[in-house]
Amino acid sequence: MTERSMQEPTLLLLTALADAPRHGYALIQEISEISDGRVKMRTGTLYGALDRLLQQGLIEVAAEEIVDGRARRTYALTGSGRTALATEAERLRTVAAEAERRLATVRSALKGKPGPEGRALMRGIFA
Repeated sequence: MTERSMQEPTLLLLTALADAPRHGYALIQEISEISDGRVKMRTGTLYGALDRLLQQGLIEVAAEEIVDGRARRTYALTGSGRTALATEAERLRTVAAEAERRLATVRSALKGKPGPEGRALMRGIFA
């Protein structure tokens, strides 16, 4: 049996940590940038996800410091986290390639069918 695909918050968090360790606020900013502003992770969601990823061994606390009287943790990917992210990236590449292949097949079939017949075929395929 294969593992479940990653939920988007997990994928985005691991991706945000792939190139450098980051603290919570930096992760929120990085996730917004990675998702082109589509995902705005809330603080509660972030720290719940970070706790879960720590328990799963996918991330670790790289540093702890006091900044303006408040504790700040910096998180980093573990080897297991890097492997999980690479596996998910490969899974997504495979699915995307198959989607593109199938869409290209449909586009090819429709190329010679303009007008109402092509539109009817499109409705049937994409309904």
